[in-house]
Amino acid sequence: MKKIVFAVFVFVAHIFYAQNVFLTKVEKTHENTDKFLYKIDEEKAEAIYLGEIEVQGFSKNDAEIFSLIYKKAKEIGANTFALKPFETVDGSMQNFNPANYRLALYHLPKEKLLNQTGSLYLFASSDKDQKIALNKTDYILSPRSYFVIQTVPGEIYTISTKKLLGSTIKFQPKESSSNQYFQISATKIKSDETGVGGLNLKSGDIIGLEKSYAEFLSVIYSKQKAE
Repeated sequence: MKKIVFAVFVFVAHIFYAQNVFLTKVEKTHENTDKFLYKIDEEKAEAIYLGEIEVQGFSKNDAEIFSLIYKKAKEIGANTFALKPFETVDGSMQNFNPANYRLALYHLPKEKLLNQTGSLYLFASSDKDQKIALNKTDYILSPRSYFVIQTVPGEIYTISTKKLLGSTIKFQPKESSSNQYFQISATKIKSDETGVGGLNLKSGDIIGLEKSYAEFLSVIYSKQKAE
């Protein structure tokens, strides 16, 4: 009897805490071979709307959830997405809820994407505060948060985790260099067979993120001021 009760408990817990990804609307499909899935904002006016994805339930495994979103987006030929907030009864937009949110899917030619150069994104892990130094200035990133700074071409940027056995990396952006994305975390992120949502670079606990996955994190994580 105890085994039956335990099994029922595990099943119910799985229902309440599992995160599911649904392709809830398909307006049209688009033929394309783009491997990327980037976030857009102002570009939506020129993008072709394809459909919607809804995520239900909360999970700390952000890479796995993004992999599911990526695969469903590619089923209808999407290469871009945007957060689509739910409306309240009075017609206003609800605040973002990491346990239930929608993404609108689009297709947009890559040359029409905006804000693709000159920024450095630093993400915390999903578990605990992260203390880091950027060019000898200390920052504390709260769990599931990030900040962005504008880089200067030719300047050397040094990121350190400020731990006894921590990591340090340096990079020097050039004119019109692509945005840089790093996560400060001791948790390794597994890449899937598409190569999306995984690792490009790992130096101890500083991880260089693939752009599509990083832009997804910028939607589901909170943005902090880089002060």
